[in-house]
Amino acid sequence: MDNITFLIISLINILLPLLYAITTWFYGKAFFRDDEKGKKFKTPFLAITVLTHLAYLIIRTAAFDHPPITTVAEIMSLIAFSTGAAYLVIERLTKVKNTGYFILVLAFFFQLGSSVFIQDLIEVNPVLRSKLLGIHVSTALLGYTAITISAVYGFLYLMLYHNIKSKRFGVIYAKLPNLESLERMSFLSTLLGFLFITIAIVIGLVWLPKAYESFSYFDAKLLGTMAVWFLYGAGLLANKMLGWQGRKIMVLSLAAFVLSFFSLTAINMFLTSFHSFY
Repeated sequence: MDNITFLIISLINILLPLLYAITTWFYGKAFFRDDEKGKKFKTPFLAITVLTHLAYLIIRTAAFDHPPITTVAEIMSLIAFSTGAAYLVIERLTKVKNTGYFILVLAFFFQLGSSVFIQDLIEVNPVLRSKLLGIHVSTALLGYTAITISAVYGFLYLMLYHNIKSKRFGVIYAKLPNLESLERMSFLSTLLGFLFITIAIVIGLVWLPKAYESFSYFDAKLLGTMAVWFLYGAGLLANKMLGWQGRKIMVLSLAAFVLSFFSLTAINMFLTSFHSFY
């Protein structure tokens, strides 16, 4: 890797938390203060931030000859990108633009942690150089990010629902979208998450026999992912075929998120797995 490429990677690594902070600040000003500049610049600035982050991930992958999945800090950067990109897509599709602050503040903290603790590894486990593995991990993170966003919308839905039921009409009631919009955004986030996790599972099942001579389909992480996939799939079917909606489907969304969080944390921490490469 030449000095110019290293300098570009280092500069963008420093720039990204600033971009996410400014973007979150614009969304916060628009939500809490009805600031006109915030409303005007928040979405364009988010698009610039996401595109800059995408360029950073591509340059980093090319420079180090492996996808950015080799350290916790690299994974944190992928999560930050996935959060910003997923929210941008949801905002574009739903045309609802006043919930970004609650989502993008998560992207800011993930990228801040990544930029502070990032390491530039040249020598890594050969398995981690697989482009197919990179796509598998990226789509899985996009999926988990989307269902995290769905859980945030579910939480906002339930909070607004109880505020209305209790007849407490404060700033949250005045600023948040109505219950129908929050439900629609949660459903769209769940659908995106389900699709990305499905792609990740399919790619993983294709890649697994090529990477390992000996493995088990009863791996804890794989079973946990399948359980998450099944639960969200059941929720989507219940919504479309059984007419589940409103508070019931929001509670199911939050319950599925708790399971997905368990799959990502507890299983990784306490159970051995071929998913551990370090």
